[in-house]
Amino acid sequence: MSRSNSSDAIDREQGSRFVPRFDAQGLVAAIVVDASTHGVLMFAFMNDEALRLTRETGIAHFWSRSRKSLWKKGETSGNTLKVEEILVDCDQDALVLRVRPQGPACHTGEKSCFYRRLEKDALVRVRT
Repeated sequence: MSRSNSSDAIDREQGSRFVPRFDAQGLVAAIVVDASTHGVLMFAFMNDEALRLTRETGIAHFWSRSRKSLWKKGETSGNTLKVEEILVDCDQDALVLRVRPQGPACHTGEKSCFYRRLEKDALVRVRT
């Protein structure tokens, strides 16, 4: 690692500047957690615009890889995610959004997108 790359890494990992590391597709991983229960609600990706809009509005925005478009969570369903805090991992390539959900987080109507667990080779619904 060159001196400048080493300095950049140290600044990114230990400094106070927010310089998210987007992947080759321009995305950063976002894990969404309920601020009250601490349960994992969903996982999505954010591009620079989604991250900017989330920070500006306080409502979670994401990038849909399948539709190749920006989407505001709850735009059609009304089930928005009010962002209380954004946690940034050590090398700034993953985020945790602590949110107050306004309804189910999953498009299936489930409270969380993680409503099944793997048992042997089968998916079993998690009891809530």
